[in-house]
Amino acid sequence: MPVAPDRQVLDVDGHRLVLTHLDKVLFPDTGTTKAAVLHYFVRVAPEMLDHCAGRAASFVRAPDGPDGQIWYAKNPPPGLPDWVTTTRVASREGPARYVVIDSAAALLAMVNLGAYEIHVPQWTTANGPDAHDRLVFDLDPGEGADLVLCCRIAQGLRQLLADDGLEAYPVFSGSKGLHLYVPLRPAPEKQASGYARALAVRMQREHPDLVTAVMTRAVRAGKVFIDWSQNASAKTTAAPYTLRVKRRPAVTAPVTWDEVIACEHRDDLAFTPDQVAERVAERGDPLAGLADPANAAELSR
Repeated sequence: MPVAPDRQVLDVDGHRLVLTHLDKVLFPDTGTTKAAVLHYFVRVAPEMLDHCAGRAASFVRAPDGPDGQIWYAKNPPPGLPDWVTTTRVASREGPARYVVIDSAAALLAMVNLGAYEIHVPQWTTANGPDAHDRLVFDLDPGEGADLVLCCRIAQGLRQLLADDGLEAYPVFSGSKGLHLYVPLRPAPEKQASGYARALAVRMQREHPDLVTAVMTRAVRAGKVFIDWSQNASAKTTAAPYTLRVKRRPAVTAPVTWDEVIACEHRDDLAFTPDQVAERVAERGDPLAGLADPANAAELSR
C-alpha cells in the first residue's frame, strides 16, 4: 500500500469521513499502520457486513494499538458521526444504546476511532434478543491442547449438528481456537442456548479426555473447552473478519472444512490481514452460506 498522508477525507456511501493519524504505527512487531488497518477493513467490508449488519455491536478499542490503553466498549463513542445507526437494547442495568455496523461507512467510522475489534450477538435488532438466527460454539484449547485438537473436535461437533439437520461453518478465532457457526430460523434464547449446552455436554460425555463443557479453567488442561455460553442474548462473539488486538495483527478468519480437516499446525489457519483480503478477492467468502436465509434450519429440540 502506498504511503498515505496523515489525514484524508473520503466519501463513503455518501458520507464524508475524515480519517486521521494514518501514519501511526499500531502494531510495532509488523510495522502495521492505521492506514493499513483501514485499508484492510475497506477490502473485506462487503463480506464482513453480511455477518455484522443489523446486530448491536460492541468493540475492543485500542487507539494506540496493543501497547496502549485497551478497553471494551458498548456505548457509541464520542466523535461518532450522527449518521451512524444506533439502537437501544434492554439490559439488567436498563436500556443501553449500541452502534449498528450496517454500512462500510459506519464500519470505517468506528475503525477510525480505534475500534479495531468488533463483537456481535447471535440475534438481530429486527428480530430482537429472544430470536436467535444463529448458533455459535467457541472451541478454546486449554493448556497442553492446541488448534489442531480443536479442529478434530470441530469435525465431531459438525457431525452431531448434521445429524440434527444443521450445517456448521468454521472460523479461525484469530487467537487460539475455532468458532463454529450454524444458521437458524429464529429461535428463542432459551432453546438456542439450551441446545448448544446439550451438544457441548454430549461431546464432553463422549470424549471425556479431550473435551470439557465446564467453564472452570482448572479442568481445561489438555482439553478443548466448548464454550456454548456465547448463545446467551447478553453475550457477543468476535465478528467474522474482525481484527484481533494482539501483538501481531490477527484476523477472525473464515476457513473451509477442507482446511480444518488438513490442519496440522496453528499456522495452517492463521492468516495476516492482507492474506485474508486476498483470499476473499480470489475465492469469495467461505462463510457466505451462513448469511443465506435458504440455509437457516429449524431447531428441533
